[in-house]
Amino acid sequence: MARVIPFEDHALARLRARCAAVEEANQDLIAFARGHSGAVSSIHAAVLAAMEARSFDDLLHVVAQEWPLILGLDAVALALIVGDRGFRVDSSGVQLVEAPMLRRSLDQVDTVVLRTVGRGHPLFGPACDLIRAEALIRLESDSPAGLIALGQRTEQSLDGRHGSELLLFLGRSLSSMIARWMRDA
Repeated sequence: MARVIPFEDHALARLRARCAAVEEANQDLIAFARGHSGAVSSIHAAVLAAMEARSFDDLLHVVAQEWPLILGLDAVALALIVGDRGFRVDSSGVQLVEAPMLRRSLDQVDTVVLRTVGRGHPLFGPACDLIRAEALIRLESDSPAGLIALGQRTEQSLDGRHGSELLLFLGRSLSSMIARWMRDA
């Protein structure tokens, strides 16, 4: 005799599993979109704050003091080579650094580097021991040679393509502002 095999229970279980997977993927996509939107908003706010600077010193203050709060970071440092001298600006002020060390750092960054680290880049100064995720952004060539270092104490899952585009915008914007202040000085 022929026996009827019930497929309904198996098919229903498979359909439920697939629906659950789709729902999970959908929630991941929504979370990414919300995070990306927040990142875009933060980067735009940082650029607008820098654009409102009334002097070069004010611009340096915005980058070192206000950007960490605006961007939700633990440390921001800006390094510039002006002539044959190197400078590092962070929350503790402006320090002289060796220009050859800055040039070596610049050689290691084409445009943007996002990475998790055991110890932050030396540009973070004393805070480098605390940094576990960093972004290094090379400034454009029409301004003094330079590098922006953004750091966090916690490791982050880094979205390379989208994060790099936003940080490249941040770096290009700051490069233009620095170049403007240098021309006007």
